[in-house]
Amino acid sequence: MAATDDFYLKQADICGKAALDTTLPNLREKYLRSQSAWQLLADREIATRAAREVREAEKAHAAEDDLL
Repeated sequence: MAATDDFYLKQADICGKAALDTTLPNLREKYLRSQSAWQLLADREIATRAAREVREAEKAHAAEDDLL
């Protein structure tokens, strides 16, 4: 799982650096939009993983309660 959000974050970083390096305004905007999209994907992946971990912890806690 972490490989996915790591990939998204690396792509966002690459686009951010490319935006800084270019002198063409339209290309800079393209890179900034791409950076934003990659960052959004990373944020969603991280949030999804966090929600999954919470659900799994709740299930484990409920299973422990059932044993008692």
